[in-house]
Amino acid sequence: MSGEEEENAAELKIGDEFLKAKCLMNCEVALILDRKYEQLQQMSNDPMNQVSQVFEKSLQYVKRFSRYKNPDAVRQVREILSRYQLAEFELCVLGNLCPETVEEAIAMVPSIKTKGRAHEDDAIEKMLNDLSLIKKFE
Repeated sequence: MSGEEEENAAELKIGDEFLKAKCLMNCEVALILDRKYEQLQQMSNDPMNQVSQVFEKSLQYVKRFSRYKNPDAVRQVREILSRYQLAEFELCVLGNLCPETVEEAIAMVPSIKTKGRAHEDDAIEKMLNDLSLIKKFE
């Protein structure tokens, strides 16, 4: 992105480094940190493997704000959102915030409605319905 061009997440102008970056939803980070926490607990006899306060606070944060707890549900959420050709940024925002209506989804991630993209209200509504089914049966 050139220095003159202004960043705007609503139009998905967030810079090439962010468009190409792999983003993780809070629920995915929670699963990763949980596994690491278990490994550290098993090795707790070694004082070098103590869990830091920052690690514990980070784990508490992502657990608190994770909308999906079950590992299978987390995988399904990523699969569903990936079908809609969303940018990683959009996928994670929708997966983290779980909007219930098309209007909420567009308000949270205006770029899903950007001209030239194939996201019509019906497609967005189907995506939200699929996500709500996962949440309901989790």
